[in-house]
Amino acid sequence: MELIEELSGVPGMLRPFKAYLREAGLGAGDQVAYYGCPGTCTPFIELLGFAVRELPIAQVYVPLLDEARAKAIRPVEGVGMRVSDDAVSVDPKVIVLMGGLAMPGVPVTKEAVQAVVDAHPDAKIVGICFMQMFEKGGWLDAFDFDLIVDAALRPVRVWR
Repeated sequence: MELIEELSGVPGMLRPFKAYLREAGLGAGDQVAYYGCPGTCTPFIELLGFAVRELPIAQVYVPLLDEARAKAIRPVEGVGMRVSDDAVSVDPKVIVLMGGLAMPGVPVTKEAVQAVVDAHPDAKIVGICFMQMFEKGGWLDAFDFDLIVDAALRPVRVWR
């Protein structure tokens, strides 16, 4: 993979993701499945989902790698996108791996993630992470990413 551009801020994370999905040739109802850590990845998944809300796709959240617990991501008027209580089956055209899965201490291995990816051989693979988490976790060579968005949180400033 090669670096194609450097952006900043929340739009810098969302715009390339949205552009990629627009160009991916997805049809009505095609599924984008986000795999991530409950709690920490969930708000970012909902933010990504909001960015692509006008696309005619189905969006699904899979906690960690547990496809049996997959939930639909739905719009909530006046709020944004939210993970719903609606259970769904997983049949992704695009798999979005969140960087939280690669963090130390998360009960997920690269091999387990690879098994999930291998179960969907026709799906494209997108990685969304912060602070080089895929690089630090050794995932860049482990997965055939079609797109990686690696955002930074520098500096984090706290005022009182």
